[in-house]
Amino acid sequence: MRDRRYRLRQAREGDIGQLVSLLGVLFALEQDFTIDPEIQGRGLRMLMGLEGSVIQCVESGGRIVGMCSAQCLVSTAEGGLSALVEDLVVAEDHRGKGLGAMLLSSVEIWAESHGALRLQLLADQTNLEALGFYNRMGWRETRMVCRRKTMGGVERGLPA
Repeated sequence: MRDRRYRLRQAREGDIGQLVSLLGVLFALEQDFTIDPEIQGRGLRMLMGLEGSVIQCVESGGRIVGMCSAQCLVSTAEGGLSALVEDLVVAEDHRGKGLGAMLLSSVEIWAESHGALRLQLLADQTNLEALGFYNRMGWRETRMVCRRKTMGGVERGLPA
């Protein structure tokens, strides 16, 4: 049974400040990203306005204590839509209560309802807690390796 202190819902424009704070918690664990509230706020606004995307959040006592986003894209391998899951984070003082599982399950349901045939996500290879969580949730490691290239010649957030 779900804890009544927590309410799962879709994020709204007015939540962006709190969502940015949560992203700061996540990005502090991931060396590939730089915390920049203005940039992360802009990204959240773009995601909220993008058809085929969702940001789910968990609220407790008027405070956003967890979030997870997903967006659909076409997979030629699947011959249909897949969903990229990102930004799963729960505030440190609310971990261990099943909120991460609730958020991840909610975006899985959303993705399936939007026709996604597969889900994928990226996780920091040094975040063993997150990797263990994803394993317990039925996610499996692939042989694919992530690469990125920033346009404009500036690599933001990558270690030297």
